[in-house]
Amino acid sequence: MIIRETEQAYVMTHQHEHARLSGDIAKRFHAHLFLGEERREDALHAVYEHDRAWINMDDTPIWNDGSGAPYSFMDYPLRPKLLCYRDGIDETERGNAYAALLCSLHYANFEAIRTSDQPEMMAFRQHELERQARIRAALAPLEEATVQRHLRILRLCDGLSLYVCLNEPGADKAREHPWYRAGFDTPLVAGEQYVAHWASPREIGVAPSLFAETFTASVRQKQVPKTLIAELGLHAAFDRTAWTEQQATFLAEMN
Repeated sequence: MIIRETEQAYVMTHQHEHARLSGDIAKRFHAHLFLGEERREDALHAVYEHDRAWINMDDTPIWNDGSGAPYSFMDYPLRPKLLCYRDGIDETERGNAYAALLCSLHYANFEAIRTSDQPEMMAFRQHELERQARIRAALAPLEEATVQRHLRILRLCDGLSLYVCLNEPGADKAREHPWYRAGFDTPLVAGEQYVAHWASPREIGVAPSLFAETFTASVRQKQVPKTLIAELGLHAAFDRTAWTEQQATFLAEMN
């Protein structure tokens, strides 16, 4: 679950819904950024499916007594998270092996996993390295530059979608989520850094230009009142709260 706290509510977004927005963003990238048409549709599939692991976890939001807020993707308990990560990549692999390769590379390279000495983290990473080797052998030959470009597109679109979900619409740089104030740390071309800003409460500009044309995308969220959580508990309050839709227009050129 992606959580943005306001004074009166928690704005809650399912991870798979955020991934759908990520995919809608990737579809609008300049075609040349994919380094050709080969595997482009598979790469888009990976972007759309990269958070499939969270479907079951997000079905029942749970409360973190330690933080006094709902658990989010940032602090969700480790063991169920790793099990769901593996299951989600398994599901993706059954439908599209190349997409699963990208998702596996994405998860296994999380810094918290890549640098951990915790046995659960190390076992997860080893399992994914073996999966990657198996898929690469089955799909050989693969152009490594293309694989890495597609992986960077996945990561960048993940970040752009999180930019929508974690920020108050229209926030200036000083009030943005700290992850994105200085730009995104996923260059597609060496030496480039992408920076987003809110041009208005519904418009987002990104520089350098990523998009062939201006487009509007949306993400479903629930704005769960804190008073309702206090009355009913998180799960019941989440179920009772209606879905809303946030729209964001991505500008082809930075204003």
